[in-house]
Amino acid sequence: MNSGRTVFSQLMEFLPWSEFEHCVERYGGNHRTRSLSCRDQFLAMAFGQLTFRESLREIVVCMEAREKQLYHMGIGGAVRRSTMADANETRDWRIFFDFAMVLIQMTRGLYRDEPFAVELNDLVYAVDSTTITLSRSVFPWARYKHNLGAIKLHTVLDLHGNIPSFIQISDGTVHDVNFLDDLVIEPGAFYILDRGYLDYGRLHRIHQEGGFFITRPRRSFILRRLYSRPVPKGTGLRCDQTVVLVSFYPRKAYPDQLRRIRFSDPETGSALTFLSNDFQLPALTVTQLYKCRWQVELFFRWIKQHLRIRAFFGTSENAVHTQVWIAITVYVLVALVRKRLGLRLSLYKTLQILSLTLFEKLPLMQLLTATGPQIDQESTPNQLMLFKL
Repeated sequence: MNSGRTVFSQLMEFLPWSEFEHCVERYGGNHRTRSLSCRDQFLAMAFGQLTFRESLREIVVCMEAREKQLYHMGIGGAVRRSTMADANETRDWRIFFDFAMVLIQMTRGLYRDEPFAVELNDLVYAVDSTTITLSRSVFPWARYKHNLGAIKLHTVLDLHGNIPSFIQISDGTVHDVNFLDDLVIEPGAFYILDRGYLDYGRLHRIHQEGGFFITRPRRSFILRRLYSRPVPKGTGLRCDQTVVLVSFYPRKAYPDQLRRIRFSDPETGSALTFLSNDFQLPALTVTQLYKCRWQVELFFRWIKQHLRIRAFFGTSENAVHTQVWIAITVYVLVALVRKRLGLRLSLYKTLQILSLTLFEKLPLMQLLTATGPQIDQESTPNQLMLFKL
């Protein structure tokens, strides 16, 4: 009989539970709790994310089938659907937001030296948002359009490891550019933005606080060239200029100089124009950094396909926020485990293996590093056979 711990229990040991208890105490999460603690609530919801459950009922049915093993998974007692639903509706979602941010900071430190497409030691962030549509009749608080509801995930993605640095959830009516008002600028860091974030007043705040931005201008804005720098031939670069804004209100919002780079993509032949407040990087590096912005789109596609954030277990705003933050925590946890164990498996393969083996009692390292069936090399052909063929 294997007396080891379950894979789920080993996986949850990577979480900083002392920090989780601090988050629970901060918001009084366990106040007047009789059965399902905040920790049990988190473990049950994380189990649902890891096993790709689509509802609370599915989570509870799976756990009831293995009720004798719940203790070995770290869950204090039986989990009931109504209790889970009440917890998601009433317990402050900020418990799980604060805990996710703690885990994000831990994981980002492990990926600090992770290389990406551009050889650059500075912090590079891609800023973007994704929309998750909802039924307005079921989620009346999630305003978006007349008969359609939605929430937005505004995300700052650290391109060293593709770990989200910060995420903010809003309803669908909040414009992307408003997110920049809540963005804490890190001096020396690069922020890659698409045209949806083009607001010269907000860009000037990034400039004043010591950050660098790379974005694309709209054709309607008029720029006046001050002088040009030479560009290497055969690279697709067309110009590297220092410019200022001409129109009254944009010039008032951003009175300083800007850098304009024009680039013709050799692969597609399309002409692109970039604006930045950085004058030190080579012009070609600036274009390569903007191309890396596509990583945030891949991140959104990945979490929508592999995390349970499109079918929600509750209809209140608190329940939706709780589910999203626990899903993000699970994503970051798998990235943390992958780095701590030095795994070569992708996040997708790691999740698929875990989804089928959470109740197994195998060492986690052995489970995630085995590449094929294990053959007993010590067996000898001289061993007696019980049945002869």
